[in-house]
Amino acid sequence: MSTDLNTNPAMNPTFQISEEKQSATHARVIMNPLEQGYGHTVGNALRRVLLTSLPGSAISKMRVEGAEHLYSTIDGVSEDVLQMSLNVKKIRVRTTVEGAQTMRLSVTGPATVTAADIEAEAGLEVINTDQVIATVADKKKLEIEMTVESGMGYVVADEKKADAIGDIMLDTLFSPVIKVSYKVEQTRVGRRTDYDKLILDIETDGTLSPLEAVDQAARILAQQFTQIFEPVVVKEEAPVESLSPEEQEVLRLTVEELDLPTRIANALRKGGFETVGDLVGTPQVTISKVKNLGGKSVGVINEALQKKGVSLGE
Repeated sequence: MSTDLNTNPAMNPTFQISEEKQSATHARVIMNPLEQGYGHTVGNALRRVLLTSLPGSAISKMRVEGAEHLYSTIDGVSEDVLQMSLNVKKIRVRTTVEGAQTMRLSVTGPATVTAADIEAEAGLEVINTDQVIATVADKKKLEIEMTVESGMGYVVADEKKADAIGDIMLDTLFSPVIKVSYKVEQTRVGRRTDYDKLILDIETDGTLSPLEAVDQAARILAQQFTQIFEPVVVKEEAPVESLSPEEQEVLRLTVEELDLPTRIANALRKGGFETVGDLVGTPQVTISKVKNLGGKSVGVINEALQKKGVSLGE
């Protein structure tokens, strides 16, 4: 049974998004007006994704010259390595490159060492440069090497393995969002007074703005929901080494080479099925869920496959 979504106003949202900045890292993002009930639906979904699923970068380990472990002390430095590691964990980093990157600092005292003293590789930017790391006495030197990695969520140091003696693994918070809360208020449009106004209160670490965080969260949710009504099936390729040359050749045929109607071939490609090998053994019910395909189309596909000596799954 098909449903015309255009007859339901909630399925055609026209709400507007605005931002009330409190600071560079703190803002209220307002969506208004939403259909009744959708304030909590949208707000709760966005809040969960904002807190758990946004990627970010953080310092995952450090190496202090002259220190063999976390409980070492450095001559001429007021803080021990443990206290320095707690300070380093507070440093927030924005990265535009993939993979682990390195940052270094080398300071001779007297000096109060801050994140501004860090020398970062290209593609790395330290956000909170005023973060204090340590205090160094006159004519004493502090050298630290830090590794920056990207990821999601929170990873404790105990789950990591040091590559070499002297590597100090750090608890790592990758999430760029510090706090999120939301509330829903009633709002009026014309004579209707039952619309929802969603207000998201968001604080980030400065590596991205609150509005950018909402944008990323919405895209993540959209990708998840799209898989429901336009599923893309990832199918493992058959082990070709056990097949005869003729069978291998059949599996390499494209969907166009099955002489299928153009509409069906295009729908299969959009659904992630490009070759006969992608189709063989795939359940018929899975194929029927591909957009623009139905039971009749599945029969046409299976008949074309059987002519090549293969078929869909049951």
